[in-house]
Amino acid sequence: MTAPTLAGVSPAATTPDITPAPLAAPPLEAYAVPPRAPARGAVVRALTRRMGRFVEARIVLPDGSVIGPSRPDLPVLRVHSWAFFDRVGIDAKIGVGEGFMAGEWSPGPGTDLADLLTPFAARLAELVPAPLARLRRLAEPRHPGHHRGERVHAAANIAHHYDLQPDFFALFLDPTLTYSAARFAPGDPSGVEGLEIAQRRKIDAILDDARVGPGTHVLEIGTGWGQLAIQAAQRGASVETITLSHSQRDVAVQRIAAAGLSDRVAVDVRDYRDITGTYDAVVSVEMIEAVGYEFWGDYFTALARATRPGGVVALQAITMPHERMLASRHAFGWIQKHIFPGGLIPSPEAITQHARAAGLVPASRRSLRDDYASTLRVWRERFVGRREEVLALGFDPVFLRLWEFYLAYSEAGFRSGHLDVLQLGLYRAG
Repeated sequence: MTAPTLAGVSPAATTPDITPAPLAAPPLEAYAVPPRAPARGAVVRALTRRMGRFVEARIVLPDGSVIGPSRPDLPVLRVHSWAFFDRVGIDAKIGVGEGFMAGEWSPGPGTDLADLLTPFAARLAELVPAPLARLRRLAEPRHPGHHRGERVHAAANIAHHYDLQPDFFALFLDPTLTYSAARFAPGDPSGVEGLEIAQRRKIDAILDDARVGPGTHVLEIGTGWGQLAIQAAQRGASVETITLSHSQRDVAVQRIAAAGLSDRVAVDVRDYRDITGTYDAVVSVEMIEAVGYEFWGDYFTALARATRPGGVVALQAITMPHERMLASRHAFGWIQKHIFPGGLIPSPEAITQHARAAGLVPASRRSLRDDYASTLRVWRERFVGRREEVLALGFDPVFLRLWEFYLAYSEAGFRSGHLDVLQLGLYRAG
């Protein structure tokens, strides 16, 4: 069999060749608190004392005083510098994470970072009184224009995160290099061995939803490092997979060749908006989060246009409650600033609305919320356990704290129910 070609992709549509330098977090000096902050910090300190009445955690202040219940079983947050409150007063959505990066707070001895963040995530809507929350939303920063999901910016947004050194991701992912929620089952081994089994199971479930088998013509939007394309090709499918990451493309091509499947899989750097062919099945795993609120309609239109009548679309998507999504859709937070520029997590309602408008009919749905929390816990344990190897790649201690916070923050979101992740099957009527 000859290698499939990307005949369904417009040859005139090209993506700029982006080869960024390895990302390293700014030095600690970049997080200095501006001199105007202390008045706002006083407000944050007052709110922190209020939190002690309903958050299941203990907060130890720099002077040694303690806020919260005296129960010894609760997680402990140690604030090392009063400047942390000033920082949060400037912008709570960014200041909490940057305070951790700057070493202004940490979990207490014996407290796991995700265990500490989970009770705060669970009471997120109550942390700031409603009148102050409304005022804050009026003043909080919006997404920078260069982070929007237009074609000219999309590749740079993806490169910011995914074009880190491939060796970096290999330090904490399992051997499949799958960077999305796994699907665990009772009896799976612990650690990375169980994670690898769970990742393969997750991908098989998506391929089952998409009815992928011998002779199926499959389009994947968001290649990652190639594992889904490999498993689809092993079923006898012909796979065309697109990505905006040059680094991921190169690694995926190597892995597909090593699996002996180059005759069944074509990988290219393309924007989802440039697809013009049609396929029996279209699959996309945790890619919608990078599209941007204004472009979800374009994304689902592209999915529907690429799917033959009677064909199937299988998605995996991180979601948040609809009201929370509406309240935060324009806000610029820590995740957007440091991890995923231009990203926004959709709600299930938004997905259904845009899918139906594009002519896609929802057919199946399953949640992997608890599985994602478990996935993130394994990733973080491996990441923290290999910190010296991360430093040896040229990253600095602030970058280590950035990623530790990101992984724990995400785990807390799923454990608290603030976030979910869904595997969705949709079909194209007609």
